[in-house]
Amino acid sequence: MSNTRITEVAQWLEAGVPRFVEEIIAATLEQIPIYGREKLVSRDQLRQSLEHNLGFLVAALGPEGGPTDLTAARATGRRRAEQGMPLPEVLQVYRLAYAILWRALLDERRRFATDVLLEAAGTIWRVIDETSLAVTESYRETTAQLLRAQQRRRSALVEALLTGGPGSAAGPWEAAALLGLPPDGRAVVVVAETRGLAEESLPEIERRLAAAGIDSGWRLTPSLQMGVVAVKDGQYEPFLDILRDSAAARTGVSPLYRKLSESPRAFRLARAALVMLPSGSGGVRVFSPSPLAAVLAAEPAEGARLADLVLGPVLAQSSEDRDVLLDTLEAFVTHSGSAEKAAADLHCHANTVRYRLRRLQELTGRSPSDPQDLTELTGALYAVRHTPR
Repeated sequence: MSNTRITEVAQWLEAGVPRFVEEIIAATLEQIPIYGREKLVSRDQLRQSLEHNLGFLVAALGPEGGPTDLTAARATGRRRAEQGMPLPEVLQVYRLAYAILWRALLDERRRFATDVLLEAAGTIWRVIDETSLAVTESYRETTAQLLRAQQRRRSALVEALLTGGPGSAAGPWEAAALLGLPPDGRAVVVVAETRGLAEESLPEIERRLAAAGIDSGWRLTPSLQMGVVAVKDGQYEPFLDILRDSAAARTGVSPLYRKLSESPRAFRLARAALVMLPSGSGGVRVFSPSPLAAVLAAEPAEGARLADLVLGPVLAQSSEDRDVLLDTLEAFVTHSGSAEKAAADLHCHANTVRYRLRRLQELTGRSPSDPQDLTELTGALYAVRHTPR
């Protein structure tokens, strides 16, 4: 077929570009609600994009022909990704454009021979198909770039919260807001060892928590995977369940805290909980909410000294006897000095608890019934439980 005859279609199309653009805009605003709201893409931006793309379509039908110029299509894909417009709706505009142009060509069937119309329609469809593919590729490339940039920023904000150094322009509340964490709720810090160099031991943890309605932000270093998790009422146990199900390496969890400015302290306690787990093991350990435990974790050398000074003879016993005595003391303290409640917790008789407490007194020279002695025993117990030895 002669280039002259198909060029006539190009000239007809070029003359009608303003009309076609307005028809496509009207159909887009009517049939695609997200465009109709004009929150992401304005009418003027849509018009400019259509004019550019139709201009390249005219060129493809012109006498020069040749490969389709996809510059406008790639620019459209990049802009729509940056604007947050969903890709299916972006591609739907191209389908609407083709339908409108094809109907217009059919209305001109008396002007153009059937074979000319078919060739023009084929060229138009090819160009729209090529531009749709270019839009898709550009959109996905830009989206991937935006996601990587967003993840780098979120990682930096998590580090800012955990180190207490978000910079002069923002404090912990601003950093939390940018992470999408509520400023006035409770939070915990999670610290997990990596399985390998910079290899997550809590894979997909942010997505899994989000699926349960739990907001979080994470950072990965060569040796640690760290996160700040916002915990609303009723979410603490589900959060721990997800964490335990995900953990493939030692994982420490801080106590709950409310002031985001305390995130660096919570980070230190989560790391202390992690190192209390046996090296090379998995599992999740939650640091005690006791302020005494936090004090001892801040001074591990003094904690070790206190443990040896008060509980040295107990720690020198066989592992089985040592664990029984320490578990009994912990249950006795936890239940406010009630031998009966401690016995129920330990699944033994109250007299058994009293016997073990007397044994503890014989070994340490300190009586659990004396307030001063019990204070020292409790402090030493926390040192054993929360200080690496």
